[in-house]
Amino acid sequence: MDASVELVKQCLSSVVYIHAEVPAAHPSTRILGDERMGTGTVIDPSGLILTVNYVVMGAETIQVSFAKGRTQRAEIVAQDFELGLALLKVKRTGLASVPVASSERLERGQSVFALGSTGPRERRVAGGLLTYLGEFVAYWEYLLERSLVCSASNPGFGGGPLFTVAGRMVGVVSLNLSEIGRCSLAIPGECFEQNRAEYLRYGRAISRPQRAWLGVFAHPLDEGVVVAGLVPNGPGARSGIQEGDVIVSLDARQVPTQRDLYLSLWRRGPGERIALEVMRDNELKRLDVTGGDRADFYKQIP
Repeated sequence: MDASVELVKQCLSSVVYIHAEVPAAHPSTRILGDERMGTGTVIDPSGLILTVNYVVMGAETIQVSFAKGRTQRAEIVAQDFELGLALLKVKRTGLASVPVASSERLERGQSVFALGSTGPRERRVAGGLLTYLGEFVAYWEYLLERSLVCSASNPGFGGGPLFTVAGRMVGVVSLNLSEIGRCSLAIPGECFEQNRAEYLRYGRAISRPQRAWLGVFAHPLDEGVVVAGLVPNGPGARSGIQEGDVIVSLDARQVPTQRDLYLSLWRRGPGERIALEVMRDNELKRLDVTGGDRADFYKQIP
């Protein structure tokens, strides 16, 4: 790794361990469980911590452990269900922090390193190269116009920082991409910076149009996009979409890829009626679906 030991130590002082407990009744527990561990980064001395949303989604309690072992309760300040980010706050000031920077000037082949927590006092580092900067599409109705893929695996639980060897935090490590080798995906720093003011004021990005959500797990096929799974009691399941359906069109637009499906879907908002055509048992069927609101579906249980 090209970064100096002193630089890594300095960056590690801002990395925290996150432990979240989620009520068993929350809809996210079927996939993510009711106890979650994550990594976060202190991005402001006043106690703001940036992480990924899946770690804290639905959490009843969130405990944050700092490098020297002190543990403190955290509250959710903002959640972005489209980008996958979450912002936490602890009642503590004077914390070691790092600013979030844009990744826009990065190029493939640049050296980077990722930091992660594996426990309240355990931190790890992994170095690598940026191997890809571009669009990332995933099966859970997720699309990043720009993503950062690093040749090193995430060294800890999700949500940790990605740094350049100059010490700039340019991304939030989301997950390992084991299906394409030993590498990890990071959400670019500008995704946070562009929405920071709205996160702090409103708890979400209000200037971005709300997106309709189906609650389907969409996988690409040569002949289109197949529904490989459904969120139980999600809008798609309630509207009659079934596992194995191949989605042919949405509002009369052909959707041969995941990207086409998502972009067509996101022209609609929650509560709007959507016309789907699906192939089921070699028969073309038309379904009228009501778009859901992912943030409302996965809201915290009072």
